[in-house]
Amino acid sequence: MKQPCDEAAIRSGTLGVPRRAEWGPWVLAATILGSSMAFIDGTVVNVALPALQSSLHATVVDVQWVVESYGLFLSALILVGGALGDSIGRRAMFLLGVGVFAAASVGCGLSPSITSLVIWRCIQGVGAAFLVPGSLAIISASFDEKSRGQAIGTWSGFTAITTSLGPVLGGWLIERASWHWVFFINVPLAAAVIAISLWHVPESRRSAAQKVDWPGALIATVGLAGLVYGFLESATLGWSHPRVAGSLIAGFGALILFLFVEKWVAAPMVPLWLFESRSFSGANLLTLFLYAALGIFFFVFPLNLIQIQKYSAAATGAAALPMILLLFLLSRWSGGLVARYGPRTPLMVGPLIAAAGFLLFAKPSVGGSYWTTFFPAFVVLGLGMAVSVAPLTTVVMSSVEQDRAGTASGINNAVARVAGVLAIAILGIVMVSAFSHSLQQSLANLDLAPGVLREIHSNVIKLGALDVPSNLDASTSAAIRTAITQAFVFGFRVIMLLCAGLAVASTGVASRMISSRSVGRASG
Repeated sequence: MKQPCDEAAIRSGTLGVPRRAEWGPWVLAATILGSSMAFIDGTVVNVALPALQSSLHATVVDVQWVVESYGLFLSALILVGGALGDSIGRRAMFLLGVGVFAAASVGCGLSPSITSLVIWRCIQGVGAAFLVPGSLAIISASFDEKSRGQAIGTWSGFTAITTSLGPVLGGWLIERASWHWVFFINVPLAAAVIAISLWHVPESRRSAAQKVDWPGALIATVGLAGLVYGFLESATLGWSHPRVAGSLIAGFGALILFLFVEKWVAAPMVPLWLFESRSFSGANLLTLFLYAALGIFFFVFPLNLIQIQKYSAAATGAAALPMILLLFLLSRWSGGLVARYGPRTPLMVGPLIAAAGFLLFAKPSVGGSYWTTFFPAFVVLGLGMAVSVAPLTTVVMSSVEQDRAGTASGINNAVARVAGVLAIAILGIVMVSAFSHSLQQSLANLDLAPGVLREIHSNVIKLGALDVPSNLDASTSAAIRTAITQAFVFGFRVIMLLCAGLAVASTGVASRMISSRSVGRASG
């Protein structure tokens, strides 16, 4: 799903080129298609994970890397991408991002192995770090304050449509062709974006060159990479392995160093004094908890639907449509909640509703109609997020001075992405552990040969894609398959309970740190 503060980032910008009416539709076409590339990729790849796991004989850690490698570089470099656009040229960086993203998409589609795919996903993340902020900045620079609201509405509406249809199209391609084709979706979109941008989108940049915080970007990337590597590989290597322990120590050390660098560098990408505002700190902590829950949810849910519930890839892509549509249709209504009740009440109620949605996802076992199992849960989760996102954006934007609103929205956007990256790395371990524990208990009652048990336990890292050993009789094979299914459902329920807990923690943050009426501003 889209990150918080996207629209706020557009509103906070200033007109960068003389206003010409004939540019407007072309600018919107280019930025909508460009943004859609990133939105579609984020959802389609998750739907493709089961097919990837089956085709490339991958473990769950392998497919975690497919998601994490992209998110890691996007999260660490997105603020740098915005700064480079302001300095070098917004259109130039946008086009560079689109080109790199498209080329990496081709590389992903042609990848013969999981290692090759992860490398190309890293490059794709770098391209997205230039593409995503560039598309938002171009809209800001091309529309004045009077026409910007309508432009945002058009951009938001069309990107909601493409985000909704992308997973369905991707699922259809997986069924009719293969997972390789979900990456090739980006190629025609990129070609259209580049053609429109070169001919009809004006260049713009800041009059005063903006310094880029390269030390901060490098250290943040190293820190996130160290943590992600350590947490992911602990599932296969164990916590005591030197590479795991060393990576975690290096990751935590780099992030601590990052705070010192941001405090003393001349042009920090994350000005720490902004967090002197209690409301701004609270909004970002709330974002960290809530979007961590969403991050791990959208990772494990497609695995559940395809591998356990036996949904088709297209049906899995369509499953989240109620949530996406609710977020779009209720965005204006939820914005009015702030004017009526202040920001704190919606930010307490919204995450609680989302927590109820996660609990509803924990209820179904295997089988049953989508309309009675997962549809109600998506409606409740979508309502909770719709109540939360607009007030969250309002708090972020009103917590700082107007000239820092763009920086504040960028930071909050990055926090949401980092939350997803860390949640998949950390809570993925919980999923594997819960699955292994449940499976071990179930298999203990089947009186299996030691060799069969060893083979199964050595492959628990595959989760729902775990293969039943060959040369077993039909009844034993069926019993093992049932145990695998039940173990996955158990692990999925544990994750949903943790997601609900994170959402409730978001409510607690709102009650303690968000003002019920006015929002304190940071100054620096």
